[in-house]
Amino acid sequence: MFINFWYVAEESRNVTDQPVPVRMLGQDFVLFRDSAGVARCLSNVCIHRGGSLSHGKLKGDCVECPYHGWRYGGDGVCQRIPSLGSDTKPPDRAKVDAYPTEERYGFIFAFLGDLPEAERPPIMEIPEWGDDTWRSALLRFEFNFDYKRSIENGVDLAHNEFTHSFQMFSDGENCFALPDLDVEEHDNGWEMGVRLIMPGAATGLRNEAGKTEPGPTEAYTAFHGISNLRTYIHHSKTLALHQYIYETPIDKDRTRIFFHNFRNYLLDTSKDEASLKENTLVVHEDRDVLERLRPVLTPATNINELLVPADKSLVAYRERLKEFEANGWRIDVNVVDRDAGRVAYAIPSPARRESSGWVINPIPLLGA
Repeated sequence: MFINFWYVAEESRNVTDQPVPVRMLGQDFVLFRDSAGVARCLSNVCIHRGGSLSHGKLKGDCVECPYHGWRYGGDGVCQRIPSLGSDTKPPDRAKVDAYPTEERYGFIFAFLGDLPEAERPPIMEIPEWGDDTWRSALLRFEFNFDYKRSIENGVDLAHNEFTHSFQMFSDGENCFALPDLDVEEHDNGWEMGVRLIMPGAATGLRNEAGKTEPGPTEAYTAFHGISNLRTYIHHSKTLALHQYIYETPIDKDRTRIFFHNFRNYLLDTSKDEASLKENTLVVHEDRDVLERLRPVLTPATNINELLVPADKSLVAYRERLKEFEANGWRIDVNVVDRDAGRVAYAIPSPARRESSGWVINPIPLLGA
């Protein structure tokens, strides 16, 4: 798992007038809205006696710890310590990590890291958002697999005819041989993907007039940053699906997935149920494979898997992870697991670059 990326913390609609607990990167956080409705994200551990802030109450612009009533503002600074009396200012060390948030696409994104704003990787954009010529359906899942395995699966074009029951290009005997795929790089290196045109693929899809439009089908799939996927499936010149998947690691072997599926045909809301059913089937077929992979985590070296040319895109993803690790952004999960139950850690926030005197230790990272 890696710090210094934007992760979907929760759907906007689920954060209203109460603190909301959420687990990401193996750590606990609290989400709440201040009196202006701005979404806030704090480390969940009260620095006094380790109380869970997400199980407290909202008091104006603050979240109040249920143990001793310490109140923390959206910036993480403690505003009130009842046992000191109403006229005593809390000490400078009375603060928890607060993380930048941004609301887009029906989600609350939290930046879990300490990079200054100008250096942060971008959120994966959805150009179709708000466009009436596209219809979106949202899916959400939690699965018992490592998000990296899932991202690799998403950029793997060779698994479809065997894993997915209605996406087969052949009968499994006369296999659809993939051409030599070139990995394309976009968005200043934050997105890399592959493109495939299948001339003989029959779509069976009907347009708004009820007429079937034949292929060729063009597929583009890419990883964006650390845990996001973008997939474009163009069944014909006019029929298209654009899919945006934001994956948030709950911990090292559990993943929360938020899936926006856009279509530019059959736009009536009555068609949503069929779209959701179809995409849920696809996701569950992937789940059934991914939850049984061994080892659970991606091997530390490619030598322990026999990779072929069709695996170019996932190899590119693994190489990109090495770059992020070289930046010193990868969490040392072995140390975190060793200290579980004995040490509380916090993902370092941007404020740690501006001040000292933090009570909770920053989460251990693998050396740059």
